Amino acid sequence: MAPMELYSTLETLLTNSDPREKIALFGDFYAAYNRGEITRDMSASPVVFEHPSYRDFCTVIDPKEVPRRTKLNTSHGQTLLLHAIAHIEYSAIDLALDAVYRFRECGEVFERDWLVVAEDEVRHFEMIEGLLKELGSYYGEYPVHDALFEASMRTLDLLERMAVVPRYLEANGLDATPQILTKLHPYRHEAMIAKIIAALYVILDEEIDHVRKGDRWFEYACAHSGKETSSYFEIIEKHYPNSFPRKININCAARKMAGFGKDELNRISFTKC
Repeated sequence: MAPMELYSTLETLLTNSDPREKIALFGDFYAAYNRGEITRDMSASPVVFEHPSYRDFCTVIDPKEVPRRTKLNTSHGQTLLLHAIAHIEYSAIDLALDAVYRFRECGEVFERDWLVVAEDEVRHFEMIEGLLKELGSYYGEYPVHDALFEASMRTLDLLERMAVVPRYLEANGLDATPQILTKLHPYRHEAMIAKIIAALYVILDEEIDHVRKGDRWFEYACAHSGKETSSYFEIIEKHYPNSFPRKININCAARKMAGFGKDELNRISFTKC
């Protein structure tokens, strides 16, 4: 069998609209990558995708119209929560793959960092999808938003991508997950809730490393573009005006582990870290 070509395979993965095929192909590709059975054709330029890979099996709506996740002590509430998390994890697979596909000048250390992230996101998605199936549901049953995809296609240079995706959007997840865990805590003795809590702790722990990787490559991009790391705030203000300071508590401990400095955290939140 001929070696897989890195960028064309990534493009196939990024445009594949069948979750099972996508995950199976990623498994084959990642195994080949780890065996060193990959070629790289640098002659073609990355494509700016017009729509997300999940559009063919998910109904995409405005983020404000996505069903609210209430009554977490009911099967329906748990299903909506799990579906929302599954969508984040599935989107995150594409975000990690797109980083490797798009920023080809960054070399093999960058490649490996984000392919490791992609593998984590595949595992997270399958873990959450398994719980959805236990509740008689599946990914695609409910409408979703494409905010993460749109963010990736608006950030086509490394500096902005690393600022917006890992250091803003994924870092927001570090803040949101403990809030979800708090809401689930009163029902922790119920079997399904216990499984959801366990899954969320796995995701939270591993997402810290993902944000840390983004932090490292953001610093790399700053150094290579002559920018100060404080440019982070200008970039976020450009894409998400008036995002800081936050009125809600942030996860100071997780953000510190992910590379955020104290002064930076105090600009992000009203609550001092």
